[in-house]
Amino acid sequence: MPQPAASQTAFPGRTLRILLVEDEPALARNIVDYLQLLGHQTDYAADGKLGLQLALQQQFDVILLDLMLPRLDGLSLCRQLRSQASRHTPVLMLTARDTLADKTDGFNAGADDYLTKPFALAELALRCQALARRNEPQQYCLEIGPLRLDRRTLQAWRDDQLLQLHPLGFQILQLLAEAYPAVLNRQQLTDQLWPDDAPDSDALRSHIYLLRQQLDKPFAWPLLHTVHGVGFVLRLTEPVL
Repeated sequence: MPQPAASQTAFPGRTLRILLVEDEPALARNIVDYLQLLGHQTDYAADGKLGLQLALQQQFDVILLDLMLPRLDGLSLCRQLRSQASRHTPVLMLTARDTLADKTDGFNAGADDYLTKPFALAELALRCQALARRNEPQQYCLEIGPLRLDRRTLQAWRDDQLLQLHPLGFQILQLLAEAYPAVLNRQQLTDQLWPDDAPDSDALRSHIYLLRQQLDKPFAWPLLHTVHGVGFVLRLTEPVL
């Protein structure tokens, strides 16, 4: 049987919508009460067919799925969910089966994590938060004004023209874009670019120069500006002549 609940303040994280598919009433009630105490919205299904129906019709942050279920077992439910659903919802399997073969079957069916009964409710809550964070969409692209940066590919465009940037040049541009419209001073840039062993000041000056050659020189007006005695800033509006 899961252990008693702890206070909500012990589990930082966002409020989740969780689907529990479990046919043991006492255990299901214990889990639902605990998760609701932490502020999570919890839906419940006592059999596999209803669980699959809810999982396909509604959006959840995490699905807690028992393996031994009436009407449709947990492995079959997970396989059908993965083949039919339009989005990926993390599945945490809850089961008394603890052999490597059992876990392999679960992961092969599409489970994201595996928790063996009996378990601590505290661990269950923490795993739900971890799975939900892992499944959050990543904001890879950053767009401000005429600039677009892709953090995955380390590529940047100005007015849809690809910029041929050195990796450090991309990193400088990303730091300035993320800070926009604030000014970044030289020390802030140096600390971010070379956290362990900063080179002399000429290194930053050289990379700023190379960045300007790609970011500004081919275009009608500059984006990268020096704030004398302070640092650097992006200004995205075309100057009025």
